[in-house]
Amino acid sequence: MDHAPQSAAPVPAVPSSSAKNFLGSDIEIKGTILFKSDMILDGKVEGEINSPATLTLGENAEIHGEIKTNSVIIRGVVNGNVTVEDRCELRGEAQLVGDLKASRLVMEQDATLVGKSEVTPKKGTAGT
Repeated sequence: MDHAPQSAAPVPAVPSSSAKNFLGSDIEIKGTILFKSDMILDGKVEGEINSPATLTLGENAEIHGEIKTNSVIIRGVVNGNVTVEDRCELRGEAQLVGDLKASRLVMEQDATLVGKSEVTPKKGTAGT
């Protein structure tokens, strides 16, 4: 008889190896979101999102406001400016309507960016 404990935690809609925070598709928030550890967000937000960590937006995510994080992975819709220190990824059918400022940009074929983009590699990352 094997009675090993099993985890009953739901599997997030968006895979992530280090995300400690998860807000599902039934969440709606108005205001400012601040977090320190990586977050997966699949709901609706009207307001600002700030973090020194990575934000992953699921396919159901709808953001109306500014995002300022270390890195961001977007699969949903963002209406607002995005400023990241490191990397911005627009995956699948992601839609970003706003200006983007990042060190690196990865954009898949079906993703949409409507706005200005400023991609400036960090100093010291290029070969000498």
